Amino acid sequence: MLNIVLFGPPGAGKGTQSEKLISKYHLTHISTGDLFRKHLTEGTELGKLAQKYMDDGKLVPDEVVIGMVDDKLKSTNGSSGVIFDGFPRTVNQAEALDKLLNGMGEPIKGMIALNVPEAELRIRIKERGKTSGRVDDQDEAKITTRIKVYQDETMPVANYYKSQSKYHQIEGVGEIEEIFHDICSVIDSF
Repeated sequence: MLNIVLFGPPGAGKGTQSEKLISKYHLTHISTGDLFRKHLTEGTELGKLAQKYMDDGKLVPDEVVIGMVDDKLKSTNGSSGVIFDGFPRTVNQAEALDKLLNGMGEPIKGMIALNVPEAELRIRIKERGKTSGRVDDQDEAKITTRIKVYQDETMPVANYYKSQSKYHQIEGVGEIEEIFHDICSVIDSF
């Protein structure tokens, strides 16, 4: 199976590239945001547990998030692999994901990180906000916070995969098709 982590800050183009990769490689898309919405809407035990933490204003613990990922992985029969989008967000989550996937005999093949300068990220996020209706994409302070959280809390995940020689950086500025081609070149080398 082709299991990859698509990595990058908010506005790097992960969503755009994920769609293209899913189509080309017949991958299952796993986004924790989507998983949260599914479990909350369906009122599953994991959803109820997550809701309890969220109601208290706390982060949902890694065990609950990994439980949701495990649940999704069990329903990916017939898939050529998985693209993890926006996950893992912490080194603890990366370690738990590795343990889960290695236990299935299907480890992460690689992390593909989209490198985009902060000034470009801000432009893209604001543009996305105009078309998506996301209020947080229009608020400069919220954009700054999201980029800072990424730099402080999520960037260490890149070092985790670098230590396993699974980290691959792609320049995320340019034509969408050129970036896609560069990503595919990395994937085809796995």
